[in-house]
Amino acid sequence: MSRNCSIVLHAHIPWVRHPEVPHCLEEDWLHSAVVETHLPLLEMLFRLRGEGVPFRLTIDLSPTLLAMMRDRLLRRRTLAYLDRTLRLCRDEVERGDITGKGALASLYEERLHRLRSLFVDDWQCDLVRAYADLRDSGHVELTASAATHGLLPLLMRTPESVQAQIRLGIRQYVQCFGRMPRGFWLPECAYAPAIGQILKGEGIDWTLVEEHGLTTAPQSSDLFPFTPGITAEGLHVFGRDQASSSEVWNADEGFPGDERYRDFFRDIGLEAPIEYLREYLGESGQRQFTGIKYYRLAGKGDESEVYDPELAARAIEEHAVRFIASRGAQLAALEAEGVENPIVVCAFDADLFGHWWYEGTAFLERIFRKAAERSDLAFTTPGAHLAATQGQEFPTASPVSSSWGEGGYFETWTSEENNWTHEEIQKRAEQLARFVRLFEENRSAMSETTTARRQRCIQLMTKELLLAQPSDWAFLMKNEASRDYATRRTREHLALFDRVWAVAAHASGGEEILDKVEESDPVFSDLPWNLYEPYA
Repeated sequence: MSRNCSIVLHAHIPWVRHPEVPHCLEEDWLHSAVVETHLPLLEMLFRLRGEGVPFRLTIDLSPTLLAMMRDRLLRRRTLAYLDRTLRLCRDEVERGDITGKGALASLYEERLHRLRSLFVDDWQCDLVRAYADLRDSGHVELTASAATHGLLPLLMRTPESVQAQIRLGIRQYVQCFGRMPRGFWLPECAYAPAIGQILKGEGIDWTLVEEHGLTTAPQSSDLFPFTPGITAEGLHVFGRDQASSSEVWNADEGFPGDERYRDFFRDIGLEAPIEYLREYLGESGQRQFTGIKYYRLAGKGDESEVYDPELAARAIEEHAVRFIASRGAQLAALEAEGVENPIVVCAFDADLFGHWWYEGTAFLERIFRKAAERSDLAFTTPGAHLAATQGQEFPTASPVSSSWGEGGYFETWTSEENNWTHEEIQKRAEQLARFVRLFEENRSAMSETTTARRQRCIQLMTKELLLAQPSDWAFLMKNEASRDYATRRTREHLALFDRVWAVAAHASGGEEILDKVEESDPVFSDLPWNLYEPYA
């Protein structure tokens, strides 16, 4: 009998690339994620591996994030972001006599220098290769995900849309990591019954759904979510344990809310004199987070208390002890109830660790180290768990529609602010599916030139439709601060689809339009033309 816990981190950023401007706030979503989450996470994982500490972690790197991590322009800009922040750190160290925060600024400067050295010298700015190294040594399981993070249940009215998201996501994984993925992360943990059939048909072994997606199904098992279920198609489905996941990230009682931890929102980018920040902010002059923060969560406003790394370290230790003890007791109770080889799966957005919760990466390190000292608890991955329990009979699973969004279903992405997007996307998905079907039916009678032209049009329409589908845009439309950008991006991709559609309707001409559309979004440049082929 084994008692296993599994941590699953989902890392995603929508495709954002603006070469037309030297410094873009939206591109900083990528750069801050690299500096605050991925570099500290990789540093910690390589340290554990180097010291021989046993651990296993599951990480999903979304296809658009992978594409941005591999993009040469964006790599250069991430390094520029790092250097810009380091210069600001150096200014803060020198300003320490005035602010009284010089010691903290020095700690940040030292940390950033160390992370920069890892990024440039150890990994040559190639974080995809760094993650692959951990995958190859058996410490990390990497999963595939939908191409542009489309909310798959809301795309199922045209199954070809879901097929395209899944196929291209798997293709991107194979291109980056050289082998087929076993697991597939569903964007927003959003599931609908028909999706399982598509995943299994594309060669996927397992996926993860919210706990209630399994436990509220008509034919649920009392063993859920502490054992995987298996669908009629043969897809293994793990349930995300709500209790253990909430223990870490609960809005009211989760660990990151402890007053000893650093306050994310007290950032000098929002508080320092704007003239002082001018060089850092660039041409836009718009205030933004810098990652340099001096206060902890205790107190509010002028009464906020200065961040104390030693106090935070004590909180990390306490919470690590509590988490490991809770999982040990939870698994022991499950075993006593007769659950064979129970597994507790905790899944989070990766940017919780390091970005939103500054101490989160250190917390992960502590729980891995503490588990390594015990004989009754181990961290594993869903894929490793299936391999270790080969031959065990799992209960039948028929997960119901669900997500990890507010309310547990899809209300977040079908609100008054964003509902218009679904009809617009659906209309074009039906157009594209019909066009591809007619092309396949008549291709044998076409000339090579016409065939190549039609295929190019299909490729470009497919890409622009995929880029209009991310759940991120609908989510951000509910946030007034980001609504304009998210709306503009959605409308831009739909408009580009329409431009190509107008060209595709004619037998010749329009090459200049196709060239411009192709240049506008260099992501997925070798996208197959048949992703929208008729779904069987």
